[in-house]
Amino acid sequence: MLLVYTHKITPRVKYTFKQICTRILGIPVGFTSKIEEFIAHDGLKMSYAKQPLAKELFVRSHDLLHEQGLAFLTINVHDWGDTKCFFTAGDKSHLPYDIFSASFYLLSRYEEYLPHVQDNYGRFIAEESLAYKHGFLQQPVVDIWANRFLTVLRSFYPDFVPVKRSYQIKPIIDVPMAYDYKQKGIMRTIGGTLFDLGRLKFRRLYERYSVLFGLKKDPYNTFSYIINRQKQSGNKFIVFFLIGSYSTYDKNINIQKKNFISLIKSVADYCKVGLKVSFFALESLELLKEEKKIIEDVINTPLESSRHSFSKINIPESYRNLVELEIKEDYTMGYIDTIGFRAGTCTPFLFYDIDFESQTPLLLNTFHVIDSALLKHNSLLDKKQTLKEVINEVKKVNGTFTPVFHNYTFSDEPKWEGFKDLFNIIIDSQNEA
Repeated sequence: MLLVYTHKITPRVKYTFKQICTRILGIPVGFTSKIEEFIAHDGLKMSYAKQPLAKELFVRSHDLLHEQGLAFLTINVHDWGDTKCFFTAGDKSHLPYDIFSASFYLLSRYEEYLPHVQDNYGRFIAEESLAYKHGFLQQPVVDIWANRFLTVLRSFYPDFVPVKRSYQIKPIIDVPMAYDYKQKGIMRTIGGTLFDLGRLKFRRLYERYSVLFGLKKDPYNTFSYIINRQKQSGNKFIVFFLIGSYSTYDKNINIQKKNFISLIKSVADYCKVGLKVSFFALESLELLKEEKKIIEDVINTPLESSRHSFSKINIPESYRNLVELEIKEDYTMGYIDTIGFRAGTCTPFLFYDIDFESQTPLLLNTFHVIDSALLKHNSLLDKKQTLKEVINEVKKVNGTFTPVFHNYTFSDEPKWEGFKDLFNIIIDSQNEA
């Protein structure tokens, strides 16, 4: 166990050290504010304060982990070898930066509590983030910093052998609309037909009725492919189904339809199934509770995972609702148009509620690549290169790579040409680790 001396043991201190030391580095950690206890400890130890006690491993603390609430912080980002960091620690510190305060700033999404520009859906955008502005969005800096801390720790304790973690993948399949044409009902089919005619989309009109008359497979029905890939993979895919009511934003099949229920059940036989929370349920605990019950009745097991419609998060309200309903994991955090590490990490972490200054049991899994962001690259070669670059960043720190693809991504639409190859690169990347 690593014993950490600090003058004041706060929830922020405990949360951050446990994430870095235990979740990332696999080192159990304890805390003390008593000098005598610290001196008597015979194992790994370090001090986290304004001044060292003696010649122990010392990291000079910024004030952030000993504060409460929010403040407008002045942050100066500096180069640190091939990465970047902030909150300088001074000459006496064995690390040039207080990586613990810097990590808390990123993991807690401190900047998302502060006033910021939002997009048309009310989402926090990449361009508003500290990581984007200072060019470290494409690196899992928290994991990089943790490994640099480990190097210093081992220089003090050469006999210490850390537990080495391995690179993992968590493929996410998002299903906002299970079928493009099937199971839509008469009114939606007529509406779609008129829309196609009005826009002179005759090819789509032909495809629509070819599907409806059973002459062609629905283009969004790629679930056989998904299940076959799951059978060949050692990693469980998590498939998120939208089952909320039809609205301006959400247009999936009615959950009352037997074919849709059968589809979800068949996927659940092979993959893990989660709830894609509808747009209006993001701000309604009662609606979210209803959707949770519906999906649980379908899969006949307690719901563990959620992902929000349009990748929208209202911090902290969205996460508080998930905690209230005892949902264990969320996979919403990431950017839909930018590849990178929104919370600066590729390690799942618990949601810290800054307003209540408390760690919650909700595990956040940020996604690092989404198919829509890859569309920015024109050629398949560029897409592959970009994907491999972000995978390699995760591999360097033996983290967990979380990509998001949609069921329609695997269709034969020209827009998604080559995306099956990209998905295969991800699946194969663990075998190459």
